[in-house]
Order: sequence, then structure tokens, then C-alpha cells
Amino acid sequence: MAQSKYEHIQQEAYDANMQLPKLGLVLFTFGNVSAADSSLGVFAIKPSGVPYEELTPAKMVIVDFDGNTVEGNLRPSSDTKTHALLYKHWDKINGIAHTHSTYATAWAQAQTDIPIFGTTHADHNTVDIPCAPPMDDEMIQGDYEYQTGFQIMNCFKEKGLSYGEVEMILVGNHAPFTWGKSAAKAVYNSAVLESIAKMAYLTQSINANTLRLKDALIKKHYERKHGADSYYGQ
Repeated sequence: MAQSKYEHIQQEAYDANMQLPKLGLVLFTFGNVSAADSSLGVFAIKPSGVPYEELTPAKMVIVDFDGNTVEGNLRPSSDTKTHALLYKHWDKINGIAHTHSTYATAWAQAQTDIPIFGTTHADHNTVDIPCAPPMDDEMIQGDYEYQTGFQIMNCFKEKGLSYGEVEMILVGNHAPFTWGKSAAKAVYNSAVLESIAKMAYLTQSINANTLRLKDALIKKHYERKHGADSYYGQ
């Protein structure tokens, strides 16, 4: 049997998807990860509704950036059009993850940005984690998953955020999406987001009047990991 030219992203997507249940980020089939190859203009994504224990790399469906299936016998994730739109417009990302993880989804259902309360948050973002407003009725009744991509991009545009710096969002009344330079980084961001969401919820439960982290600490913690003179790690 001939080797598929998409095997590398199928394996990457499979490995990333298998991390979701291991990290406690999904229940049953509530989630998906995709891995893109921008040079080929395609991505591999989890098939819709298939239990994680039944997945294999070969079952990952290959889709182009217009949402058309290129290779595969299974129906791709119901969120495929959202992934496709983001890849098409945000050309520096090669991985997207979508979960319904408990705490991040709770903040999304509350239609509330996650405040930057501590240094764990600042290690990854210098701003509150944004929550996109709920989609309007016209968009819902149209091509829903396609419009979800615009819901995400419009939120970033309105808030003046860069998708290269902030790699996560809450979609109002829905759930989180994260992305990165690889599928593995997108999953990493999903796990970080869930942890930050839980910490923020507990923080507000302990003290409803908790103040946001002061700017000096935000700057220090972000720049020591991501700045020009970063010194975190080897």
C-alpha cells in the first residue's frame, strides 16, 4: 500500500487528539485537534463522533483550507469549517484544538473574559483571556461552524489582539479554542487554559474583589519566558 503524502500530519493529529482524554480535557467525543501543512494547503482532523480508543492515524481526515475533504472515508469533525477558516486567514498557525473542558467552558457559558490574576496566567498571556460574544441569530441560522471562525477572528480584531501572541479564546455560550505552531502546542495551550480557568474561578470564589495582577509582574513573567532577553528554560 502506497504511503500517503499526508501521513505526517495524520500522525501529528492522531498523537495530539490522544492527549485530550489523557489530560482530562474531553469527555466521550467532546473535542478535536487538527494538524496543518500550510505548504500543501491541507490539515488532518479527527473524524466526527469516533471514540478516542477507536482512532488511528489513518482515520484522520484530510481537509483543505476551504473545508473540502481531500482524503478519507469518514466524515470530518463537525467543527471542521471553523478550523479551515482559521487556517486560511491565520497563516502562521499549524495546529488547532477545541475542547469542552469544564472550567474554560464554564467561563465561556458565563460570557466572561478570564481575568489575569496571577503569574501562571502571565507566563502565557499579558491580557485577560478573551471571550467572544455569543453569535447573533443570523449567523447561527447560516453556516454555523464557518461563522464560528469569524466569531473568533472578529473578537480578536475588536479587542486589538494578535493571534500570534494570544493563542486561546472562549467562544461565548460555547467552549474554548486554542492554536499554535503545531498540534501539540495547541493541546498544550488547551491544558494551560483549563488550568488558568480553574485557578481564576477559585480565586474569585475565595475573594470576589480580587485585583488583577499588577503590570510590573505581568511584564516580568511574560518577558522572562517570551521576551527578547528571555531566560526561562534551557
